[in-house]
Amino acid sequence: MNSDPRPAQPVKRLVAALYADPEVLGRALAALAGNWGRVDHEGAPQEFDATDYYRSEMGDGLKRTLVSFAPLMDPSTLADAKIEAIALERELSAPRGRTVNLDVGYLDAFKVVLASCKAGAAKVYLRDGIYADPVASYAKGRFTPAEWTFPDFRRGLYDRDLLRVRELYKAELRGQAR
Repeated sequence: MNSDPRPAQPVKRLVAALYADPEVLGRALAALAGNWGRVDHEGAPQEFDATDYYRSEMGDGLKRTLVSFAPLMDPSTLADAKIEAIALERELSAPRGRTVNLDVGYLDAFKVVLASCKAGAAKVYLRDGIYADPVASYAKGRFTPAEWTFPDFRRGLYDRDLLRVRELYKAELRGQAR
C-alpha cells in the first residue's frame, strides 16, 4: 500500500448565488467568469424562503441559483475563491449591505463543498478565516445533503442542477485524460 501524497484531482467550481435583482446577479457572474472561466451551467432560480436572515440587508423576493464554471480548478484554491467572492460582494453592495451573496464551492466525484467564514463542527479550517463546509455527498446516483446544511439544499431544490454539474465535471475529467 502506497502512502505517498498525490496531487488532488481537479474539481468543478460552483457558486450558490443568492440575489434579488437579476441584473446584479449578471454583473456578479460576469466578474466571476472573467476571473475563473466561462459559466457552463446556470440553474433555474429558486425562491429563497428558508430564512429571514438576509432580508434586512438584501430585501424581499430573494432567489438562489446554482452556477458552475469551466475549466476545472485545484481544490486547494477554495479559500482564494471565497476571498475573491467576498471582495466582489462588497464591490456590488448598496447602502443597506450586500446585493448578492456568493457561496463559493466545488463539486467532485464524491461531494459538494462550500466555503464559509463561519466555524462549525463539520467545517474544516483552510486559512485566513475561511472554512470548507462539506454540504452534500454523492452515492448511488444521488446527492444526500448533510444534516447541518442549508434548508433549501436539504429540500432538494438543487439536486437536478448538482447532477447536471456532476455530468459536466465527469466530461471535463475525461477530456483532460485525453
